[in-house]
Amino acid sequence: MSEKDYYEVLGVDRGASDDEIKKAYRKLAVKYHPDKNPGDNEAEERFKEISAAFEVLKDRDKRRKYDQFGHDAFRGGGPTSGGVDPFDLFRDVFGGGGGGGGGFGSIFEDFFGGGSASGGAEQRGSDLRVAVEISLEQAASGVEKEIKYQHHAECSSCSGSGAAAGSGKIMCSTCGGVGQVASNQGFISIRRTCPSCAGSGVMIENPCTGCKGEGRKRSPTKIKVNVPKGVGDGNRLCSRGRGDAGPRGGPSGDLYVDVRIKSHEFLDRDEDDLFHEMMIPFTLATLGGMVQVPTLDGKVSLKIPAGTPSNKTFRIKDKGMPNLRSPSRTGDLYAKVIIQVPNKLTKEQREKLVEFGKSCGDKDLTAEEGFMGKAKRFFEGDN
Repeated sequence: MSEKDYYEVLGVDRGASDDEIKKAYRKLAVKYHPDKNPGDNEAEERFKEISAAFEVLKDRDKRRKYDQFGHDAFRGGGPTSGGVDPFDLFRDVFGGGGGGGGGFGSIFEDFFGGGSASGGAEQRGSDLRVAVEISLEQAASGVEKEIKYQHHAECSSCSGSGAAAGSGKIMCSTCGGVGQVASNQGFISIRRTCPSCAGSGVMIENPCTGCKGEGRKRSPTKIKVNVPKGVGDGNRLCSRGRGDAGPRGGPSGDLYVDVRIKSHEFLDRDEDDLFHEMMIPFTLATLGGMVQVPTLDGKVSLKIPAGTPSNKTFRIKDKGMPNLRSPSRTGDLYAKVIIQVPNKLTKEQREKLVEFGKSCGDKDLTAEEGFMGKAKRFFEGDN
């Protein structure tokens, strides 16, 4: 490596400030970076020379030794003997990638908004979304569902390469295999994805007739998806690699499955708990008895104590939904009773109710409708 004076290499005075040294390095490093000058050995040597100079002058202790002893201060080790990784130094100053002669593009894009593709990168296929509808019972027990959908599948004729038999890929003539094209604005170089090869750096020499060189074709498909027990309405499942195949052998995207749960005839759900409203006659509420409550796996018996008021809620343990993350945990079922007051009575029924009401202290019961109105208010808890 050249033994040029480090101040001269960076083009600064010996009394230059730290900021002036850093500014000079940034300008020269951008100009001579190997990724901006592919195949130019002279530019690469200049880049290493600039990096070695900056490595010394940016450090106050090293700069003091250099000012006193020159290059002799670092004989036998240190920056002038190959200890400097110029790409790591570039990364530290600019931020982002930059190692090993291949990261200039990503750093420059972070600073100046260039394209995101890099030479040889394969384009990933698109993610897809489908919906599956299941019952509440299936959500509680888990279910395997078959899903049919359209997607881009790998072309069977060319096995996804996009090239016809006996043909292959050639370097893109537009970008020279880099995958990007650059436009200069002063000393700033802005890189964009190559429009000819879409950033891959290669082109198909003889395109496959089956897929016209894309390496994939749109086709129907079907898969089986395991819906776990405890899943909720609106939950999304992911099947990796089941989305669109990437063009020309690129990786496939993912398939996202949105779960929709149909409304249940008798039960409502709130997370892991279930709720049920049931009508019971006022005689049962008054005298007590047993009722059958629907659950996800049949009916269970529930005892109604005598004198149960309307809107009373009973808890039935472990008859709710399993927890999605901890299937061994199960929610509860809450049964709410609504007291039903009869709208029509026979003459004999009315007489007996009047007699019953008078025995309870309602001495002024004379009108039939008046009694029914009062009975309805009584059992609905309004009096």
